[in-house]
Amino acid sequence: MISKILSTATALPRYSFSQEDSLAYVEKWVQNLPDRERRKILKIFQFAQVDKRYTVRDMDQMLRGESFQERNNLYIEEAIRLGEIALKKALDKAGLKPEDLDYIITTSCTGFMIPSVDAYLINKLRMRQDIIRLPVTEMGCAAGTSALIYAHDLLKAQPHKRAAILAIEFPSCTLVREDLTMTNIVSTAIFGDGVACTILGPSEELKPAIVGTEMFHFYDAIDMMGYDVRNTGYHMVLDKKCTGEN
Repeated sequence: MISKILSTATALPRYSFSQEDSLAYVEKWVQNLPDRERRKILKIFQFAQVDKRYTVRDMDQMLRGESFQERNNLYIEEAIRLGEIALKKALDKAGLKPEDLDYIITTSCTGFMIPSVDAYLINKLRMRQDIIRLPVTEMGCAAGTSALIYAHDLLKAQPHKRAAILAIEFPSCTLVREDLTMTNIVSTAIFGDGVACTILGPSEELKPAIVGTEMFHFYDAIDMMGYDVRNTGYHMVLDKKCTGEN
């Protein structure tokens, strides 16, 4: 029996903003810039095709500008809270209990915490003490897919076991108010906050299954996307082709 996708679930932050609300706040954010630059930034948000965005930070908090420590503390708090919600929802949909899980794999790159969030979730849900943990960090947008690959390959050798995969990302916690570079503007315009959970395991029912797990590495592309970590926080790195800069 091959492992299948038993369930998926999401958990969304408490704050949400329409495109109109977001533009109003962006107007305040960039109000002191020269007109030409301000109009360019507003156009980026207008054409980002994001009708509604969710964030763990209120827009007023973002405009006020919190310290790196405050933003990271919020990341930790919300990662635990929303991670628990998403995991419980996925377990309920799969008809499973927390102690039925053999693996828990978590992915994130928008904050930092040790122990990783899986340790907190194990405590909260009283999962088995012999559950195997695998935190996946520093892989950015590829982390969720990579975690599915790891889970699939682990369960291929042990098809009677079950794995939960959680992707937890809060880009709003990495927003540095003073950073008005095109890179920061573009990433702020397209990214939103949220948590997703998937559970893999055995099933005789007709359910989706992962049929391929190949990875491919592009040489010499490490500057395409990433973070420049400074005293003020995580500053987004994007290739200039992505931001439209010359």
